[in-house]
Amino acid sequence: MAAIDRLTEDSVALTFAVPPELAEAYAHTAGQHVAVVAPQVGDGLRRSYSICTAAGSGVLRIGVKLLPGGGFSGFVADKLELGDRLEVLTPVGHFGPADVELEAARACGLVAAGSGITPLLSIAATVLAEQPLSTVTLIYANRTARSVMFAEEVADLKDRFTSRLRVVHVLSREPGAVELLSGRLDRDRMGRLLDVMVPVDSVDTWYLCGPHAMLTELRDVLVQRGADDADVHSELFHADAPELLPRQGVRTPSGGDSSAGRGRAGPGAQVEVQLDGRRSALQVPFDGPSVLEAALAVRADAPYSCRGGVCGTCRARLVQGTVRMDHAYALEPGDIADGFVLTCQSHPTSDRVVLDFDV
Repeated sequence: MAAIDRLTEDSVALTFAVPPELAEAYAHTAGQHVAVVAPQVGDGLRRSYSICTAAGSGVLRIGVKLLPGGGFSGFVADKLELGDRLEVLTPVGHFGPADVELEAARACGLVAAGSGITPLLSIAATVLAEQPLSTVTLIYANRTARSVMFAEEVADLKDRFTSRLRVVHVLSREPGAVELLSGRLDRDRMGRLLDVMVPVDSVDTWYLCGPHAMLTELRDVLVQRGADDADVHSELFHADAPELLPRQGVRTPSGGDSSAGRGRAGPGAQVEVQLDGRRSALQVPFDGPSVLEAALAVRADAPYSCRGGVCGTCRARLVQGTVRMDHAYALEPGDIADGFVLTCQSHPTSDRVVLDFDV
């Protein structure tokens, strides 16, 4: 650990010291996250956290909300010290703008609730630094002013990019002079904010990060007011408990040539996974554990973190066959159409399935 900074009473920022020889491997794009493992605790607690720094900054920093009874956050609060070593997987994720999107001037709308600011701070800093004609509007919902994570970092960005960054704070438990900015950021309040302060047609792309219920409401409000659904990108809190999220039951299109993989002739499927250039074969029951669980039995290096369909660390491309996903929160409709699946949520529905983690 290079730095442990207290942000609020219940959150900290962790900065990792990345060895020079690994700097390229740990370079991140805006909105990506890392899986962090604490080998000091039992079998090693593993959690995903979004990176909060700008792409190209060379700084690997995350924000951690300290949750009551939280395994990893409890370890951070009570035991983690400067100089301690944690295992950190390389950055993954596709939440933020692609490189091509940073080449042209765009108006970005960001909506964060609580610790949802973390990936959006990275997106804002990257867009503002790399595209001098782009603008960013950040709507940031919290309970009180004292609970605002990365308040200083947001203020610093505002000072640096005064004419191109607009910040709207909404506080649910702290009365303010403007009624519109005091209260829960629900469907009604978001609609009024859009009507009065941030017209939907003035924004090209939206990025939302917060709890499931809020994201569902806000996406509906944006689309109802004219935003293209394809231009509204969302990411769930990684802290959302997967077992409390509504079951989606997502069926995927057939991957590649699925002619040899249709139907269910036996009790399980022959599954082949490509990972780090090496192929492994495994048998996966149709009604048993996920493909990821089966893969970990033969490939301990298979990537994963939340196991709840939230973080996207276990994403792979379906090359052949079909699967059913219980949840797909970390995937957007375009990802699914392109053949990507979350292996932690995938169950085979054809006799043969081929998955590629390396794409």
